[in-house]
Amino acid sequence: MIEESEMQLFKLQAEICKTLAEPKRLAIIHHLREGEMSVGQLASNLGLPQANVSQHLSMLRERGLVATRREGTTIHYSLMSPKIGEACDLVQGVLIEQLANNRVLASSLVQLNRKT
Repeated sequence: MIEESEMQLFKLQAEICKTLAEPKRLAIIHHLREGEMSVGQLASNLGLPQANVSQHLSMLRERGLVATRREGTTIHYSLMSPKIGEACDLVQGVLIEQLANNRVLASSLVQLNRKT
């Protein structure tokens, strides 16, 4: 039986996963792995409107995935922990394995289809 504290941890984990279930936020995280950046820098790097990037950063900040630092009127963003990038790498690794397996399966099916 799952304890209440463990279920709470799963709920929090699910919230982070929901936050990461947006390609633009994943792209922001990818760029922040290079180091601290402002909204303007991220918007320029991603080719997205600054307002859109700002909204995504707000969500990432609410979930505790990015930290902020103010310098004058500019707010700089950075990853709260390098483990965030590592977690994204793990998921991407699983995806690459799945794609490779699907490619092998597709190739087998093509070979089988040619024989019939």
